[in-house]
Amino acid sequence: MSSGDAVVIGVGNEYRRDDGVGVAVLAELPGKVPPGTRLVLSDGEPAGLLDAWSGAGLAIVVDAVYCEPSTPGRIWRSTVDGLPPSVRASSSHALGIPDAVRLGAALEKMPDRLVVLAVEAADLDLGTGLSGPVSAALPEIVRVVLAELGSSDGPG
Repeated sequence: MSSGDAVVIGVGNEYRRDDGVGVAVLAELPGKVPPGTRLVLSDGEPAGLLDAWSGAGLAIVVDAVYCEPSTPGRIWRSTVDGLPPSVRASSSHALGIPDAVRLGAALEKMPDRLVVLAVEAADLDLGTGLSGPVSAALPEIVRVVLAELGSSDGPG
């Protein structure tokens, strides 16, 4: 796959604390990703995700998830190769990535390879700034994204 075939999609809202993790990851990536890699901010709605990843060789989606019990900052990596997942992630959005995957598969608008990095959130309330555990995980999330892209230029 050429590097131009890749897209990194940060899902979230920076005004909902840890829901802004996708936004924060995108802010760290300029100048570190292979040339031609697209960086896209998404609110997580399925139609926007389909537009962002349709035709991509590799799509990496970074999103916050809320888990019970939670280990804030823990990163879950999941791959989807054009098939709907058997286990639903608990996204911080009304409709989420599993809904987009099902719709994308039905409409034949899936990337060749989809990697989802779900980061466990501590705080999804109104406000800015990531919680301590999610902020501390940010360099590792960026490292994982860069590794998926095949880039040797890691964070700081």
